[in-house]
Amino acid sequence: MSIVASWLADRSLGRLLGRPREEVTTEHAVVVLHDVTKRYPNGKVALREVDLVIPEGDFVFLVGPSGAGKSTLIRLLIRDELPTSGHVVLDGRDLARLPRRQVPKMRRRIGVVFQDFKLLQSKTVHENVAFALEVTGTPRRQIGPAVERVLALVGLTAQAEHLPSQLSGGEQQRAAIARALVHDPRLIIADEPTGNLDPLISWEILQLLLRINDLGVTVLMATHNAEVVTALRRRVVALEEGRVVRDELGGAYHRAD
Repeated sequence: MSIVASWLADRSLGRLLGRPREEVTTEHAVVVLHDVTKRYPNGKVALREVDLVIPEGDFVFLVGPSGAGKSTLIRLLIRDELPTSGHVVLDGRDLARLPRRQVPKMRRRIGVVFQDFKLLQSKTVHENVAFALEVTGTPRRQIGPAVERVLALVGLTAQAEHLPSQLSGGEQQRAAIARALVHDPRLIIADEPTGNLDPLISWEILQLLLRINDLGVTVLMATHNAEVVTALRRRVVALEEGRVVRDELGGAYHRAD
């Protein structure tokens, strides 16, 4: 048994995630971090001995103050950074051992949604979403139907030919979510996706992410929005000074006293 598989067995995941132990296996873990430490060249330690398992279909809030290590954890998952020690495993592949030529293909398994949308301002909504497939060499005959499918899912069919400047903030975030979804990722990472939105629109975006999760896509959402986290009562992973200090099913934003 590998070190990661052994650690998974010892974590009693069924109890942690509220489902029978036999339903949660190593094969169903989309993300595994085992004993991960990240130290930058300037000496700063961003993550310290982090253990984390995210099974397929989970919805996880990643919380913690600024500087707690959330952004570093996300960069490790998309292989923008490598751990100083420990293992970061995505879909059964140790990312540190992944040949550089295979990194682009691996990243297609992850859809990333940012706070500031990162849409191409000169392209329409349809073109922004299609571009995510074009750069991966997807055959043209497949691109149109795939884009139409995800635009319908996020409720932007009528805005397909609009430029980002013609959209509201909520519509821009929906377009960004459609772009993240169009290559059928195993995991959606949403990095403060409601940070620039008003409360009502924030709830609409959260409901969309929950609907996507209901379709079987695993979601990891980093957020400072305490109201949303506390109201939804999903799994909460809290970081402080680079360590996981809480991993709680049905948790609130703040630890209960």
